[in-house]
Amino acid sequence: MLGIYLFLKIETCMAEKFIRSLVSKYGKHTVYTDGSRWYDEACNIIGLKHHLHSPLEKSLMERVNQ
Repeated sequence: MLGIYLFLKIETCMAEKFIRSLVSKYGKHTVYTDGSRWYDEACNIIGLKHHLHSPLEKSLMERVNQ
């Protein structure tokens, strides 16, 4: 995990801003998410690859975060 932003309401423009901030710090890399549409749209706008985690991967990550 490279960064966390908390949003009360998320939209594609906010996801794009968040991803751009990560790109400025770490460079361009594939973005891994849980499948939320705004991240897919933001990655398309920025020109990044977007990968969806499987249900097993999501479950394991939630356990680690707990």
